[in-house]
Amino acid sequence: MGRQHGSDRGGGDVRLVRVRDTLGQDPPPGRVFLVDRLWPRGVRKTSLHYDAWLQDAAPSTELRRWFHADPDRWEEFVRHYRAELSDNPEALRPIREALAEGPVTLLYGARDTERNHAVVLRDFLLETEAV
Repeated sequence: MGRQHGSDRGGGDVRLVRVRDTLGQDPPPGRVFLVDRLWPRGVRKTSLHYDAWLQDAAPSTELRRWFHADPDRWEEFVRHYRAELSDNPEALRPIREALAEGPVTLLYGARDTERNHAVVLRDFLLETEAV
């Protein structure tokens, strides 16, 4: 499955999994959140196991479009997206509450498994967990 990182609090595991890698599989343990602003192309809602679709935890439409126009903007994208996350803590509340209970899986649709918003979101959650 995707990457996971632990912490000392609750279950503290945050796994990242591409939506396409979950199709036809058993749901991962713990709570599962889709963290894309748009529904994954070609995926039926009935075929995806998830607890909530957190569109507001995804990058803004403007930031998403800006980054997709030029993937070399990765470092700048990370800074802007982290600022959006800082400005909208309520969007992360369901994930933080679930983390206090046990493992969490963040589902994302991007092809790039290293440079996508879910990586930034996971890192942000774990770095700001105690705050």
